[in-house]
Amino acid sequence: MIEKWMHEKLKEDIGEARYRHSVGVMNTSIELAKRYGYPVEEAALAGFLHDCGKIQGEINLLKTADDFDIILDNVMRNNIQLIHGPLGEQIAIEEYHITNRNILDAIRYHTTGRENMTLLEKIVYMADIIEPGRSFDGVDKIRQLAYEDLDHGLLYALDRTIIFVVQRGLLVHLDTIKARNQLIILKGLE
Repeated sequence: MIEKWMHEKLKEDIGEARYRHSVGVMNTSIELAKRYGYPVEEAALAGFLHDCGKIQGEINLLKTADDFDIILDNVMRNNIQLIHGPLGEQIAIEEYHITNRNILDAIRYHTTGRENMTLLEKIVYMADIIEPGRSFDGVDKIRQLAYEDLDHGLLYALDRTIIFVVQRGLLVHLDTIKARNQLIILKGLE
């Protein structure tokens, strides 16, 4: 499904542990795609490449973002963990030759979410949180909800993410707030 050179390149670029996580996200994306009727090939590729922007080292991350002329908003400048989404989108284009906008957007928004998330964006966002290597308080409930009702699972995951970020004194990205609010307003979720 994923070409061998992509496996080799990703492992070299992001390291063994992050590569294993990416394979877990790919496999979970495939499961969720089957559950919700999304094309498996797209879900697999988006899940596999979701962290291709996780360049090792803060200075490398900032320099590479600058090299790609990525304009960082105030939240990203102050929480550099969020840079790897937009950076990953550009790396996917330039180094992995991805042109599919659905896949690129899923990579870009897999950390923050956003308003009007596509089904693929929701799948990759959730797969990143619930892949088998993840272990944190509440992950089992998120896993259960993800397979019962994707939007309910997404809302629960967004809530947990916001709480996690606030408890650490970090900035919450506006896209995350907008994604949560839209789910509540449009879907009547609580």
